[in-house]
Amino acid sequence: MKIAIDLSQIIYGTGVSHYRENLVRNLLKINKQSLASGAGKENEYLLYGGSLRRKKELEQKINKLGSNLNVKVFPIPPTLANLIWNKLHILPIEKLIGEVDLIHTSDWAEPPTKISKVTTIHDLIPIKFPKLTPRVIVETHRERLKWVAKESKRIIVPSLCTKGDLISLGFDEEKIRVIPEAPNLFKASEKEVEAVKKKYNIHENYIITIGVNSRKNVKRIIEGYHLSKAGRNLKLIVVGEMIGSKLLDERGVRFLGHVDDSDLEALLTGSKALVFASIYEGFGIPILDAFNCCVPVVASNVSSMPEVSGGAAILVDPYDVNSIADGITESLEKPKTLIDKGLKRIKDFSWQHTAEETLKVYKEII
Repeated sequence: MKIAIDLSQIIYGTGVSHYRENLVRNLLKINKQSLASGAGKENEYLLYGGSLRRKKELEQKINKLGSNLNVKVFPIPPTLANLIWNKLHILPIEKLIGEVDLIHTSDWAEPPTKISKVTTIHDLIPIKFPKLTPRVIVETHRERLKWVAKESKRIIVPSLCTKGDLISLGFDEEKIRVIPEAPNLFKASEKEVEAVKKKYNIHENYIITIGVNSRKNVKRIIEGYHLSKAGRNLKLIVVGEMIGSKLLDERGVRFLGHVDDSDLEALLTGSKALVFASIYEGFGIPILDAFNCCVPVVASNVSSMPEVSGGAAILVDPYDVNSIADGITESLEKPKTLIDKGLKRIKDFSWQHTAEETLKVYKEII
């Protein structure tokens, strides 16, 4: 098969970026293993994307995924891609990439094409929480989803939760395939943990939460932290991009803003618990990252989080501050039990498995 995969979004450092990178890296690895075993090269991949100001950066990032890759990057910024492909729905993608057997489209734009399409939908946040999402993103995803429902032969989702969300919007259940994602972070060494604590001037024990937008429920997490820390020398570290946020450091609470993955890996490893009491997640990779870093997890009992944690996290009501506080307290009192459960649960997830299951979806429609 000749398969084209849109990698436009890998330059943004988001969960979608990590998904695309890891998927392609493992698809290429499967190809290499197939060739080494004498079975021959199974598939040919065309990796493409669009960007204007960051075109060179996108090319470099794609080329780092492997050697001798077939890469095509076009000077098409996200705003133009949204206009021509989601709104006007003109310019068939084959005009830019040539003929292929299948196209795996991105999380942003759905170009018209006669080629069979597979699309991954990670979550329905813009549709379910329009008041918490910038208007342009809400409108973009509404337009995009209209074409996904009409044109995509298969739709990949990371959880049964997201599958249910799609079905509730009228999507054809027969088209949907659930393929879980996998952790991006790994346990850091003691030396790396000490270095990152020194870098961010952290001297006390701490728990950590990831994400600062309203959906991440930071205000209630902070309240729960204050209720739970009585008699403990314990900080709350909040990681995440602070653009547009009015949250400020307060007693016991530190906002670090955006940190790169290497720092986050060490910060997470050094924490006493991850508090991930989000209002909604299509999957919730930070839960798996914490399991992988041997860190106890406190997660919400809503959306995909019970499904992903699989009984290895303490589940709390994200709307109840006392429930969050009790969860934090419990995580601090029995860390070893939770760490052992997390390490057992994480064995169910790998990017190789994600790639293998995605290949099965490709083969279904070719």
